[in-house]
Amino acid sequence: MQTLLQLLILILTWLAVPVVLVYAYDKWVLEPKRPRTPEGEPAPGPLYTRVASNLLPFVLIAAVLSIGVKAVFDWAGEVAVPLSLVSLPLGLWLAIDSWFFAPRRQIAAGSTEVPDPPLLRAAYFVLPVFVIAPIVRMIRAETLDFSLVLFLLSLATGVVWGLDHWVFRPRRDAAAAAAKPPVALGEPGTVDYARSFFPVAAIVLLVRAFIFEPFRIPSDSMMPTLLDGDFIVVNKYAYGLRMPVLNQKFLDTGAPHRGDVVVFRYPPNPSVNYIKRLVGLPGDRIEVRDDHLIINGETVAQVDKGRYNDGCYTGLRLATETVGTHTHQLMSCHSPHGLLGARGFAFSGNPDPLPACDRKQVAHDIGGWICEESQGEGNRDRGDYVFDVVPAGHYVMIGDNRDNSEDSRAWGLVPDENLVGKATRIWFNFDLQRSRVVNWSRIGQGIE
Repeated sequence: MQTLLQLLILILTWLAVPVVLVYAYDKWVLEPKRPRTPEGEPAPGPLYTRVASNLLPFVLIAAVLSIGVKAVFDWAGEVAVPLSLVSLPLGLWLAIDSWFFAPRRQIAAGSTEVPDPPLLRAAYFVLPVFVIAPIVRMIRAETLDFSLVLFLLSLATGVVWGLDHWVFRPRRDAAAAAAKPPVALGEPGTVDYARSFFPVAAIVLLVRAFIFEPFRIPSDSMMPTLLDGDFIVVNKYAYGLRMPVLNQKFLDTGAPHRGDVVVFRYPPNPSVNYIKRLVGLPGDRIEVRDDHLIINGETVAQVDKGRYNDGCYTGLRLATETVGTHTHQLMSCHSPHGLLGARGFAFSGNPDPLPACDRKQVAHDIGGWICEESQGEGNRDRGDYVFDVVPAGHYVMIGDNRDNSEDSRAWGLVPDENLVGKATRIWFNFDLQRSRVVNWSRIGQGIE
């Protein structure tokens, strides 16, 4: 069965180029010349064009599977950069033509069945690619402010819809009625899209700003609580409502609690979002010693759960601890030099003790992480740190992966104005770097 599936994928992959060419030729050259149905749609084309149209999604999927999803996504990310530079002027040109010049051509011809000029048809044909390009670029960007994007989209679509409704539509309808013969103009495509997208963008903006916002976990710093590739829901009203884009708090709805898993804007670069566990509140004295938290002089107890080994990490201590009201797991390595890269460990004369790591980037770069504690007996742990008394309006944030987390020990405290919200639940898991792209067992888990 698997062999037949692979053969089918191979055949469809070889058909991808001719199918795409036939589809493009039909859409660009043949379809504009075909008569229209009573509903205004083009009449069906020849059999070979209909077959190409039906095969198109299957050959594209087969081509992606043959090349590799990760490779295609990486290539798309590289291509998206130059294409996205063209997308704005191309989109504006087509929007203006659809809004103003196409209705004028229809009125001058006395019919709505006026074909677009060849250059415009070509531009409309390639438009989807130039629309997808900035979307791919936004998905890959780590510093993109999605609230700003949604705000600008809401503003632009609202302005287009409002101007057309109150200014341009009456003029357009009057010109169409005065034409000889009169022309029954439909709504321009630009206005139709604006009217459709405006409420969606505005609602999503409000939901993201004041209720819930999705985030993707980009690193191992919160393992084993959160994995790279987890998509989480963040409660935006847990610590106060803030104005979108401006991030100014205008309503106090609650305060952070010790042990919360918090999303915040990275203090050295506020355009980047980080996620850690809040362990220190204003007025606290916090110390990290041998990967144990010491809060106001009291050591937070850890319950040993053995060793953590997943193919990418090996030999780390696995334990549970209770911080505030949150009981969670953590990983640590009691060593003055921290974790060792598996490749360097092997090159130093030691055999590589790791099985194959199922994350491609980790396997390629370092081969995995090893906890070697034999050299650390009686020595200060690499992650040890002592904080001064936490000042008002600031918090100490530490990762659950104590020896592979860039947190407050590296860059300091998090001010209250940088808080984004409280992480509450995993709603999806997707990671192209892993052999199991989706880990279904993680979906729906609460975050402690």
